[in-house]
Amino acid sequence: MRKILVANRGEIALRVIRACRDLGLASVAVYSECDRASRHVRLADEAYAIGPNPPAESYLNISRLLAAARASGADAVHPGYGFLAENEAFAAACRDAGLTFIGPTPDVIALMGSKTAARQAAAAAGVPVVPGTDRPFDPTAPDSAIAAEAARIGYPVLLKAVAGGGGKGMRTVHAPEDLPSAIRAARSEAGAAFGDAAVYLERRLRGPRHIEVQLLGDHHGTVLPFVERECSIQRRHQKVIEETPSPVVSSELRARITGAAAAVARSVGYTGAGTIEFLLDEAGHFFFLEMNTRLQVEHPITELVTGVDLVEWQIRIACGERLALDPAAALTPRGHAIECRIYAEDPDAGFMPSPGRIAALAVPGGPFVRDDSGAEAGGEVPIFYDPLISKLSAWGVDRQQAIARMRRALREYDIRGIRTTIPFFRWMLDEPAFQAGAFHTATLDELLQQRQGAPFSTPDEDDQEVAAIAAALHAVAGAAGQREQPAPGLRSLASAADRETRPTYLASGFSRTGAAGWKRQARLEALRA
Repeated sequence: MRKILVANRGEIALRVIRACRDLGLASVAVYSECDRASRHVRLADEAYAIGPNPPAESYLNISRLLAAARASGADAVHPGYGFLAENEAFAAACRDAGLTFIGPTPDVIALMGSKTAARQAAAAAGVPVVPGTDRPFDPTAPDSAIAAEAARIGYPVLLKAVAGGGGKGMRTVHAPEDLPSAIRAARSEAGAAFGDAAVYLERRLRGPRHIEVQLLGDHHGTVLPFVERECSIQRRHQKVIEETPSPVVSSELRARITGAAAAVARSVGYTGAGTIEFLLDEAGHFFFLEMNTRLQVEHPITELVTGVDLVEWQIRIACGERLALDPAAALTPRGHAIECRIYAEDPDAGFMPSPGRIAALAVPGGPFVRDDSGAEAGGEVPIFYDPLISKLSAWGVDRQQAIARMRRALREYDIRGIRTTIPFFRWMLDEPAFQAGAFHTATLDELLQQRQGAPFSTPDEDDQEVAAIAAALHAVAGAAGQREQPAPGLRSLASAADRETRPTYLASGFSRTGAAGWKRQARLEALRA
């Protein structure tokens, strides 16, 4: 292997490109129109345009990706995660084109990508699965058939898409009368997201924790599991905070759950990096949930506590190397690590996406903080793709120190021009439930409901920033002999700064949304000045 095409974008493309550089391999980036000036394009040894911005015309277009591989002379493809990373047709197309696909074989992707087939494989390997249906309901299955299975399993149930992940096509159903509308919604969402409207049922466990096991498998029969990750802090079934090790998993439970993960992977002949996900109930019993046949977003925290470069080993395994890692060391965490997924979303507006240009960016530094990001000042967060800005990770000798360092990093992280989830994380890390490690997969949604829309960004912070900007602009105008004539549109802001009192400022009628708008205008005027 000499040259790897990275079939992805953003921070994961950067991560793979850097691993290539560490190994002395050439890297090839691909990009859509809006990504032409992105960091991953500049960092790679070569870069090729693959089409317009919509994913179907670029990052999901297999023929264009293969054309870029041919044009560059690449002999391997790394899919990253998302897009085509778990697409068996893409893996097969790479193989048929003579390219090494850095991941599992197409048949294993197909097998474990079907949640019902994966359940059957886990059960065959002797691993407990969440009670539910082992056969999918295709889009033509009558509601009555699904209702009969739901009654057998017992309410509440989870109606889930057979394909895909990320909480799409998933609905909790508490009573029979709610089932028909949930079926329609789940099928519609699954069909739109994954091109497959098939669904299945699982029992909804009470207060479960989400525990996952990272593993590597080589082409010589070795499967190596790593210390577990806790992924229970979720919003609408999507992970937002991950940590390793789990605060509730004992050494004895770790041995059992990692052994079960290895058994599942070994039974299907798994190769490359993958993750087995489990639910842990209140009694301490674990159940197989699903498998992700790719690198995970949260892989950095496993690297922090084990010292293993997972992307490097993905590449080494694809080259045919044997796993040369100590199994005991992989299961013995060195300290504790936490990851926060920072998104371009506005937590004060129901976590709506907040695309746009990043006006300024200050990334946290200091010891034991890692920022995996493709963002930069002046860069654009496009509307076409996942709005993930950064995977911010912090390490400590224990959980308390890791939390303290993450809190410090979040205070230092400053992104201007767009809204982000940073204020939300500052709040969440201070929550007693998180501090105590006493949470489950529904805890965050419950806490958000209790807040009843209370803002995460305090008015004081917004007011002070607006006033400071206005004061600076007013001073600039004064120095130019225009003190009584502030910049157009800023008279009210300057007046608020002069009065220097928050009550008077708030009395001027600025809402929180208005304050954000005035800040944007003030920055533009500052740039002009």
